[in-house]
Amino acid sequence: MIPTYESGQPIAVTAAADEQLGSARRRKRTLTGIVALTVAIICLFLASLLPSGFVIRQPGPVVNTLGEVQDTDGNEVALIEMPADVETFETSGTLSLTTVQIVGNRESTPNWFQLAQAWFDPSKAVVTIDSVFPPNQTSEQRQEQDSLMMANSQHDATAAALIELGYDVPIELQIGDVQEDGASAGKLEAGDVINGINGTPMASVLDMRAEIAKGNGADVTVNITRDGVTQDVVITPVKGDADGEVIWMIGVSAGPAYDFPFDVTIMLENIGGPSAGMIFALGIIDTLTPGEMTGGESIAGTGTINYAGEVGPIGGIQQKMRGALSAGAEYFLAPQANCSEVVGHVPNGLTVVKVSTLDEARDAVETIGVGNEVEIASLPACSVK
Repeated sequence: MIPTYESGQPIAVTAAADEQLGSARRRKRTLTGIVALTVAIICLFLASLLPSGFVIRQPGPVVNTLGEVQDTDGNEVALIEMPADVETFETSGTLSLTTVQIVGNRESTPNWFQLAQAWFDPSKAVVTIDSVFPPNQTSEQRQEQDSLMMANSQHDATAAALIELGYDVPIELQIGDVQEDGASAGKLEAGDVINGINGTPMASVLDMRAEIAKGNGADVTVNITRDGVTQDVVITPVKGDADGEVIWMIGVSAGPAYDFPFDVTIMLENIGGPSAGMIFALGIIDTLTPGEMTGGESIAGTGTINYAGEVGPIGGIQQKMRGALSAGAEYFLAPQANCSEVVGHVPNGLTVVKVSTLDEARDAVETIGVGNEVEIASLPACSVK
């Protein structure tokens, strides 16, 4: 034993006293650890209750356009239906549309635990709530907007498919809605057909926006047909902002109105947005043409489409690819404009083909359907530039 000193007096430290001192220190450390853990748990719990400002994007339903769905009465019906007097043909395999599901909204955002899990899940993405739900837009308004875009995409897909097959489909640019306090209030009406602006014929909404933008706020003369009567209407555009860019608006929504040779009914509910357009068009083409275009293969894809057959970009393509693979698809058609998001994110087991037109998409499906591995390998793929 080694004597120690305090205030000049020797103090003998026994083994028992040493053990008591160590035990007290351990109890103190344990208590400190318990308190720290308790505080951390409370903080995490409180944090989980705070609004996150984010939502989660994950794979949604995958639907085969060549298959059947249930109608409102619970009966199984073809997703794509034609009139009884229109000749249709047997199909095989799948041509599946893909979707994304959004977890959360402005009224109820995911908690921080859910967000943390999503960060480490490659099939999910954490995105800002503003990128999905624009400010001042409610969930109900977004659903209405998505439903309208889905309906328009079905019409555009029908037009693109029938034009691809050689049918004559007359097209008009028609006003769908007029803002109550917009520049065209009291001047234009829903249902008006836009023939031209400033003497320039209008074939699309893009043409209309470009012509209005050229004037940089100057009055525009809109030639319309209403109830069979053609007239000119002068409108002063209003300055607006879109993603930081100045735009000029006349306060209307417009879109193509088609005169189809026969009705094509697409029986699909509870799915919104325009991104299924290309796949709808392919399903219509397969239904109206002899032979089984897919050759029995499982093909999925995504992409908007217009009546001219141009395939446009969509959101959430990484989640859609994973959803397609999980649903059994072996091939995926991706818009060329989305290639930067595709490269480096293709899940194992899925072959992705890039397309920019309906004609390219149809050629890709037919090539896959024939089954020649050399020709399939030669189909265009997304690459790093």
